[in-house]
Amino acid sequence: MPNLGNGEFYAYNNSGKPILGLYDTQTAIGIIKHNFQQGLSSVLNLKRVTAPLFVNPLTGLNDNLNGTERPVSFDIANTDIRAEVVHSLAKWKRMALLRYGFKAGEGIYADMNAIRRDEEMDNLHSVYTDQWDWERIITREERNEDTLRIFVSAIVGAICDANEKLKEEYKNLSCEINRDVTFVTSQELEDMYPELPPKERENVFVREHKTVFVMQIGKRLRSGARHDGRAPDYDDWNLNGDILVWNDVLKIAFELSSMGIRVDEKSLDSQLSELGANDRRDLTYHRMLLEGKLPLTIGGGIGQSRLCMLLLQKAHIGEVQVSVWDDETYRNCENGGIPLL
Repeated sequence: MPNLGNGEFYAYNNSGKPILGLYDTQTAIGIIKHNFQQGLSSVLNLKRVTAPLFVNPLTGLNDNLNGTERPVSFDIANTDIRAEVVHSLAKWKRMALLRYGFKAGEGIYADMNAIRRDEEMDNLHSVYTDQWDWERIITREERNEDTLRIFVSAIVGAICDANEKLKEEYKNLSCEINRDVTFVTSQELEDMYPELPPKERENVFVREHKTVFVMQIGKRLRSGARHDGRAPDYDDWNLNGDILVWNDVLKIAFELSSMGIRVDEKSLDSQLSELGANDRRDLTYHRMLLEGKLPLTIGGGIGQSRLCMLLLQKAHIGEVQVSVWDDETYRNCENGGIPLL
């Protein structure tokens, strides 16, 4: 069984080897990506658009994630611009919807590729991130939990459809995903398991319910802690969350997507103040949003490598994406029979 570098061992399959070899893995990744993005665009009414790899930081369009991660930046020859490689497209998409003239009920999705230099690398995380970034315009009346639940269920349905099509091609794959989503707030998790840290609460709850959407991530819980960090300027912390499924290979709650209804003028103002991020108010994106010039939206990111890892029953994300790893990871994976790309 493979040693994943953190002192733990996981059963891979009955033979201790990957179910699919390198050749079939590459073919299967293509099948997953084709089928899922077709399904996603259909159920959410999204059009594919071209997305940036880097942005000008003065626009405020880069995603600050948890607020502490350092972006990769570089100077552009013969200009005074120092560009930043994107962390995600959360804010860029909202500006694009305005610029491209989309209307309520319409949206976009893009292939997002990012470098997250401060990511703690393990079998679930690398410094390279790839995801389907999507965003759709909604009305003010749709800024509610019912809307959020509808979109979550639609995305989970598209994931399940892609999984079923994949298993038609590869009969030896056996990933099972529950279409019925259990919704729970981060406060409810804390109330149920006050003695456990947030990730362990997720593990216990998702082990029982299989497919879960944890709501309201970023806001302070009654304990004074936060379930997890969220930047103050894209999700409304009362109307967001993470899609988690039970990963039967790794025996953990496995995050596939972070998403939510985006901040409006009121929630952005409140969340910037709460986190002491008032310096962002003068950036282009934030100023336009506070002035009510940007469309109201719902959106999120769905991990491409994460989804492939889950459906192909892989133990390490390096089996479905090409990245850079430390010597110990290469050594442990080689000893454990895990072929990194």
